[in-house]
Amino acid sequence: MSKMKDAASFISSKLNQQKPSLGLILGSGLGVLAEEIENPIAIPYEEIPHFPKSTVAGHKGQLVVGSLEGQQVIAMQGRFHYYEGYTMEQVTFPVRVMKALGVSQLIVTNAAGGINESFQPGDLMLIQDHINMMGDNPLIGPNEEEMGPRFPDMSEAYNKKLIKHAEACADKLQLSVQKGVYVGNPGPTYETGAEIRMLRTLGGDAVGMSTVPEVIVANHAGLKVLGISCISNMAAGILDQPLSHEEVIETTEQVRQHFLSFVKEIVGTLPE
Repeated sequence: MSKMKDAASFISSKLNQQKPSLGLILGSGLGVLAEEIENPIAIPYEEIPHFPKSTVAGHKGQLVVGSLEGQQVIAMQGRFHYYEGYTMEQVTFPVRVMKALGVSQLIVTNAAGGINESFQPGDLMLIQDHINMMGDNPLIGPNEEEMGPRFPDMSEAYNKKLIKHAEACADKLQLSVQKGVYVGNPGPTYETGAEIRMLRTLGGDAVGMSTVPEVIVANHAGLKVLGISCISNMAAGILDQPLSHEEVIETTEQVRQHFLSFVKEIVGTLPE
């Protein structure tokens, strides 16, 4: 709690009366959205008390606060991952800080591998639900009641009203989007073909190495969440080719305009 207050106080001191109500977590290759923010105030992670540092290519490593489509937002341009060696508490710390700053809604984005064989690289998928395969949970340990309940409900981890709103935005833009279940694995290895077959049997449509911890903490803190995956490649065993991070970044570059226009439409018409 004290670390959260320290970080939130420091960030507030850098802002010109801005009161962000919407948080954005931008995944691999998707940080370009932060460059659309007007009157931006950029704060490198290393300057913020108790913040980890992003070590992954495609993650810039700063908070950007300003206006996006008329909404006051705070965006993570690059996130933290469990596989980087951070604890679950460190991975999810920025979500706690956003809550302390007044954020009530959160849009989480990621690059993910397609498990559903009807998907194609470049598809955007609205996350309807997730499966936690990380072998850990950020809420393990003592619970601070003022941060959230001991046993939070996860039956609507991804807000149905926000999903419906995003679908309406996609229709308006004549943009075809998928819907499905995201599987969170710890990484940093990509999955084997056998693991992908297992995850498909379990009901997974896309797989990645992030998002699940942040969404658990967001629900614990009472934030409404919308999740969007960019299907950056087909998962192991579907296509006869190796997987690489370069392919992930390359695909997110190709869908940049669709992603930007989609999220900006969602933000600009966001329901209360």
